[in-house]
Amino acid sequence: MNEKKTEELNQILQEVKLSGLPEYMKENRSCMKDAKRSFYYYMKDLLDQKGIRLKDVYMMADVSESYGGQIIRMNEHTQNRDLIIRLCVAAHCNWQEMNRALKLYGFNELYAKNSRDACIIVALNERIFDPARLDEILMEHHFEPLKCNMNQQES
Repeated sequence: MNEKKTEELNQILQEVKLSGLPEYMKENRSCMKDAKRSFYYYMKDLLDQKGIRLKDVYMMADVSESYGGQIIRMNEHTQNRDLIIRLCVAAHCNWQEMNRALKLYGFNELYAKNSRDACIIVALNERIFDPARLDEILMEHHFEPLKCNMNQQES
């Protein structure tokens, strides 16, 4: 997966003919903001690149495969930003990758001026990719752990 800047996409589009549009869309699907499933394509490409199975992400994030699949494929939309963060941590996302995923899903990026987000950012920088360990770190610093289970997901 190759994250492209808008300027780069603009340059590519200058050369694209209508006959080449399907190929352009396929190659750049994870960069598209207007696609309903852009989050899914982004996560799928990211996991493929990292050699991580979705099944393993769900297990690490403590989310059932059926519900996790609905969320990742955006068949069901969650209002729980923590759930997306939890899935991204389990997917070994770094700070930039997580911010992109959050943005594609419709949430605010991790924000350095938010103390809890700052704690998550530092954990990501330390390559903490275990949601349970991240929860421990959050609680050690007097923050709420990431909400994850079915009963908490929409609260």
